[in-house]
Amino acid sequence: MLNLERLRTLDALARHGSVSGAAAGLHVTTSAVSQQMTKLEREVGQQLLAKNGRGVRLTDAGRLLAEHAARILSQVELAQADLEEQRGKVVGELRISAFPTAMRGLMPATLSALRAEHPGLRVGCHEMEPTPAVAAVVRGDIDMAIVLDWYNKPLPIPDGLVKEPLLDDPADIAMPAAHPLADRAEVDLEEFADDEWITWAEGEFCHEWLMFTLRGKGIEPRVAHRAEEHHTQLALVAAGLGVCVAPQLGRDPMPAGVRTVPVRNRVRRHVYVVWRADADRRPSIRAAAEALRGAGAGLR
Repeated sequence: MLNLERLRTLDALARHGSVSGAAAGLHVTTSAVSQQMTKLEREVGQQLLAKNGRGVRLTDAGRLLAEHAARILSQVELAQADLEEQRGKVVGELRISAFPTAMRGLMPATLSALRAEHPGLRVGCHEMEPTPAVAAVVRGDIDMAIVLDWYNKPLPIPDGLVKEPLLDDPADIAMPAAHPLADRAEVDLEEFADDEWITWAEGEFCHEWLMFTLRGKGIEPRVAHRAEEHHTQLALVAAGLGVCVAPQLGRDPMPAGVRTVPVRNRVRRHVYVVWRADADRRPSIRAAAEALRGAGAGLR
């Protein structure tokens, strides 16, 4: 009889491509992954892994069994969803990720509502950027992810995921109080062609959006500083070191010495939550989506 947890380990190896990646995805040690694979090879009587340089690769038998494992685990997910639906109680464990400003602006109210209304549900919350969060939902590492895209740059969402909108998040331009445009009612992005920008890390979805948007207006951005957190970006703005995009979600309190001015042609982020379609009937998923909608409605 094939052991389900060992099949889960094999599936993680196939998806992540390495023992360390599988261990991180399963939240176990690399030695635990190796031990599970050794036991699975003993159960099936075939070699499933082969050395590949400093790492490992799946053998033909390993790839064949991994394909079956993916289907078996999907059926288990469906069975769990059906059982939860039949029981009708919001219990068990739920893993949710959120990008940083959603973690600050949405999750406290969401988690408080879930704790008050569904005390039998254990919710684990993880801060994660949108692109890796979507991949983590697809892999099954987390159950739900709060993600975003921009009005002019959508985030790719793979087939097999459910997507539910939560809110539109307007974004202003933050600048030092002494900036020549600080007292304006509205600004155009083109007016900041000569300013230094404070932006996100290279390769992050929001940074790529900003570069794409400014270059689309004929501006080659002068990036002076990079910071992951919006509050860190605003602190740099307060010090007179540049301007930044300042979404409203999770923005307060604003530091002294910073002014935010709306963009004339509104700049908005679309915030939504995604989860796997095969988990759609789970009461815990529906309860969390309802709590997130309530938290989002309170911000409009």
